Amino acid sequence: MANFTPPRFPGPGDVLPAFHKSEQSVQMLASRRSTLAKNMTGPGPSQAELDTLLTIGARTPDHGKLFPWRFIVFQGEARSRFGEILHDRFKVLEPEAPPERYDLERRRFERAPVVIAVISDVTENHKIPLWEQQLSAGAVCQNLLIGANALGYGAQWLTEWYAYDREIKAALGLASGERVAGFVYVGNAAVDPVERARKAARISHWS
Repeated sequence: MANFTPPRFPGPGDVLPAFHKSEQSVQMLASRRSTLAKNMTGPGPSQAELDTLLTIGARTPDHGKLFPWRFIVFQGEARSRFGEILHDRFKVLEPEAPPERYDLERRRFERAPVVIAVISDVTENHKIPLWEQQLSAGAVCQNLLIGANALGYGAQWLTEWYAYDREIKAALGLASGERVAGFVYVGNAAVDPVERARKAARISHWS
């Protein structure tokens, strides 16, 4: 985004408005749709935009102020180097797979200019339930999707097989108890997303 001016983030003790009424924001949320990673292209966010996006991602409900998550960012050649790890591991897991599948794994993180891994890092044996800490990491992923859209980029939240593989988790440097909440792909949309069929929300009123 040309001539990007980062927003002003509030500091501790700042009095904030209780709401930010915006028809534009309501319409953006009403029409939010993921851009498939395979339909992304460059250029990706500038460093100032990425810093802003990560800060927006971190502004989520966080009961107990535990910050039960962290980020791992993949840019440039790091995407290709991690792709080699995915390729090699997948060949071990699926030795009879067709060659094109191995190539897909090698190039998986090259689908977008930036990939952000959101790592759930909970504090066990704490008064804040683990489930609430895990939900906070999920909220981070959603904030990244919305923030990326607001900055003018497409985004998709994925996990896929490598989020759950022990060898890949080791390559990511995950500690015991840490889990991948999601990989958020961010880039320009080469193809506009198309709305999908959606079920009506299940709503009841307790009385």
